[in-house]
Amino acid sequence: MSRHSSLPPIIQVGDVVLSSDILTEFFCCDLEACKGECCVDGDAGAPLTPEEVGELENVLDEVWNDLSAAAQTVIDRQGVAYTDADGDLVTSIVDGRDCVFTCYDHSGCCFCAAEKAFREGRTTWCKPISCYLYPIREKRLGNGLSALNYHRWSVCRDAVRKGRELRLPVYKFLREPLIRRFGETWYAELEEVAAQLLREDA
Repeated sequence: MSRHSSLPPIIQVGDVVLSSDILTEFFCCDLEACKGECCVDGDAGAPLTPEEVGELENVLDEVWNDLSAAAQTVIDRQGVAYTDADGDLVTSIVDGRDCVFTCYDHSGCCFCAAEKAFREGRTTWCKPISCYLYPIREKRLGNGLSALNYHRWSVCRDAVRKGRELRLPVYKFLREPLIRRFGETWYAELEEVAAQLLREDA
């Protein structure tokens, strides 16, 4: 349940409409607790743009040895992406579950191989924006508009708990990917709108 009940349910910042719970709910990933379950739980891969397919193909040589043999076999057979039952372009998956770009550390924690390579300075591209923005999900509305919604998922209950402990709102946790997607000027405007609305609602 949201900690603020009188905010308008939908807020618009520039060409983006977003649900107000992005401002009011708390979230912070806790990999030690969840072990990266979001990369392996589900029946389809991560949504992609055609440009992101090219980016994944570009980093493939660099991350190849981080991938499992099963993932390598899937990529050899169908590539880094496929079109799912809903007609969406998504990352290829292994055995109907794991994204092919998952890799694991010694404790069994799951990571994105593309992001791991980026964080280690081996590549200049991090990962698909749909992954980077989670738990926000974006829908393109047409006419240049996008909609952002906060997605609740049971595997992220530890992230919700940690976010509440830190008092870290979703939009602040996702500052970096939101700037990557919409730009610094847009994010600064979002911060101003959030501050005003939350102040009025206090």
